[in-house]
Amino acid sequence: MISRPTLFSAPGGDTVQIQETAEFLTRLGVEVKILLSNEPIQYDSFDLLHFFNVIRPNNILPHTKLSGIPFVISTIFVDYSEVELKVNGWKSVLLLQLFGKDGIEYIKTIARSFTNKELVGNREYLMQGHKKSVEKVLRMASLLLPNSESEMNRLKKRYEFPTKHKVIPNAVHPVFLEMGYNVSKEPTVICVARIEPIKNQLNLIRALKNSTTKLELIGKPAPNHQKYYQQCVEEAGENITFSGQLERDEVIRRLQRVKVHVLPSWFETTGLSSLEAAALGCNLVITDKGDTKEYFGDLAFYCEPNSPESIKNKIDEALTKEINPELRKLISDKYKWEITAKKTFEAYREVLNKN
Repeated sequence: MISRPTLFSAPGGDTVQIQETAEFLTRLGVEVKILLSNEPIQYDSFDLLHFFNVIRPNNILPHTKLSGIPFVISTIFVDYSEVELKVNGWKSVLLLQLFGKDGIEYIKTIARSFTNKELVGNREYLMQGHKKSVEKVLRMASLLLPNSESEMNRLKKRYEFPTKHKVIPNAVHPVFLEMGYNVSKEPTVICVARIEPIKNQLNLIRALKNSTTKLELIGKPAPNHQKYYQQCVEEAGENITFSGQLERDEVIRRLQRVKVHVLPSWFETTGLSSLEAAALGCNLVITDKGDTKEYFGDLAFYCEPNSPESIKNKIDEALTKEINPELRKLISDKYKWEITAKKTFEAYREVLNKN
């Protein structure tokens, strides 16, 4: 498994997805090694390469040229354009008009080589640009592994490629389902997420600031968004607390107690913390942007990320409703990492049998 150079130094949802998938593949007898795209790789040690984050084709292209090994891609296709428009305003509008979405991703890739010391990767990416690089790796892949059909549909709208796909859903660790929860939960709210503009904690804070509802924000600020974090702290009222990064066991204990977990992101392919909170009996208030409805259907409360009023109204509604046992059952039936690993193993075998 090969992913971005900052997979562990700036962990995110893809970090959890990779680590959990690797753990449960190992339980199935698959030999798995997690590597960063900027590390030297002994290709002859592997039968198959598994890449993550198609939006970073510069991390994939060099290995496809050197290895000659069949590969699959977990696409994790996130669209950052709306949050950038909201955060950067007219600057993003101008950039979109001049360069388009893929042009902006190209600029961001170059910028990361300075801010995060991430090497661009290869000359091919620099010469052909972002869109052609994405389409090339999509065409070269033996199989694409999106988290949902919705994600795949978005990918097809933006890029041209013939490659087949197999949906591999995100999931929760069994411990979240093995733990019980308080039947009469506290009428309080938790948001578990890295603090950054796309997760939209600022509008969540504005929605609940100085209200009677207590809000706890769990997660550390993203490395490149310290100013955003400071703005969140400055705008928070006395009813809002910042708990930083917590160990999984402590996060579980807190989710067991509270009634509502909220993740009003500008975009989510899934929202791993939403899956985990649902497994622990929380009502969910989540974004209506991205692929969340394919996972949660009508079992969640959907808010408009751009509207603090919408966020607050949905939180108030979720606080008044009884915990729905069907949501926890949904997670247990469909969204466990052992299920994800089995589907991934089936995808591997499909590719290797063809090769």
